[in-house]
Amino acid sequence: MITIIATIVVLGVLIFVHELGHFATAKWVDIEVPRFSIGLGPKMIGFTRGETEYVIAWLPLGGYVRMAGMDDMEALEGGEHDAGAARSTGRDFESKSLPARALVISAGVIMNVLFAWFLFSVTGMVWGARQAPDALMGDVTEALLTPETVALADIPQGARITAVNGTPVENWTDIDQVLFRARDSLRFEFADAPTVAVALPESDSLRRVTVQAVVPRVDMPARVGGVLAGSPAAEAGLEQGDAVVEVAGQPIATWQDMVAAVETRPGEALPVVVERGGERVSLTITPEAEEVAGGPLVVGRIGVGQPMRLIDAYPQVHMGPVAAVVYGGEETVRVTSVILDYLGGLFTGRESPRDVGGPILIYQISEQVVQVGFDAFLNFMALFSINLAILNLLPIPILDGGQLMFLAVEAVRGRGLSLEQRMRLSQVGLVLVVAIMVWALANDVLRLFGL
Repeated sequence: MITIIATIVVLGVLIFVHELGHFATAKWVDIEVPRFSIGLGPKMIGFTRGETEYVIAWLPLGGYVRMAGMDDMEALEGGEHDAGAARSTGRDFESKSLPARALVISAGVIMNVLFAWFLFSVTGMVWGARQAPDALMGDVTEALLTPETVALADIPQGARITAVNGTPVENWTDIDQVLFRARDSLRFEFADAPTVAVALPESDSLRRVTVQAVVPRVDMPARVGGVLAGSPAAEAGLEQGDAVVEVAGQPIATWQDMVAAVETRPGEALPVVVERGGERVSLTITPEAEEVAGGPLVVGRIGVGQPMRLIDAYPQVHMGPVAAVVYGGEETVRVTSVILDYLGGLFTGRESPRDVGGPILIYQISEQVVQVGFDAFLNFMALFSINLAILNLLPIPILDGGQLMFLAVEAVRGRGLSLEQRMRLSQVGLVLVVAIMVWALANDVLRLFGL
């Protein structure tokens, strides 16, 4: 239930912020606004105050501000509203100057970027900025590797990574960005170990799992933070607070050591030694076999939780208001650059269209970040706000980028497109946007089944 609420909050707040930008600037330049809608399509509920009808529509994946004279917006609301009578008042959209109209159309994108900057700044000032782990290789989870990538298991734990796929890296944030873009192969270069290069599997799901197997070195203790009721660990008598010191005769120093020892032995009865109350206790635990990415990979799970969140093991730097604002701006620029790079990769074929996600992916990410903490949730909202801003700048009619394209044509020709031309293009744009939504949703469903 909390995840559903979080998803609704993310979508609702960001759409509201975007449309508020259009609404406020339209009022500022004295354009009549007959409708302010959160959602697309026919009205579900709403009320009227002053000259504006405030609406929540049935399709919750967008929103719009209907301005007097913009009859091409009927494509978004089923044509049920007629603003034609407002054209003679001098307060319609087309009666305003080109710069004023461009400002109104751009304001939604500007608001989303400023909102992201604000959220990053707040998290930096209140919670502090998490510092990325050093570029040190952790214990690669061998059970998640495919035959093509098994050589990654030979990388010594603690080896310092200097470059990934030819890109120099300084910390694990740099590494994550390269891993996210990796498609055909991975090549790790080290300061103190031989270079390792592997081919990545063709399956998108298996490729993502392979990337997840490569983790930073974080020396978290192998102390049990929680035991799931009915799990193999609970049945064997493992208790919260136990410190695991040995699994199947293998010494255990960190949480990652324990995970690696368990995941590689599904269905095998494992002798486990733990320290409890100053004494050593011997147990036997048989990990349950669990499929990864819908198969064929299978790993062992015993049902225990970490004593602390992995993110809490990273050093955290608190900052004052000025430093937080600077940090917020830097994070906004960094995230924007990453998203633009990914979008460019989609058009050039460097990135896979299968990675595009929709509402189910948003739900899944919301579920993860809510568990991490409110600061992670706000950071995710900031990232998604920038996503929304960039997507709205695509030159597709009915999106802000398409409307700006109409204004650019008017600036070049000296006159705008006719209402009929705009309405036809807007209908085409609506079809394109719906097609993108369907594609993203289909990707979500395929990911659910590990395809």
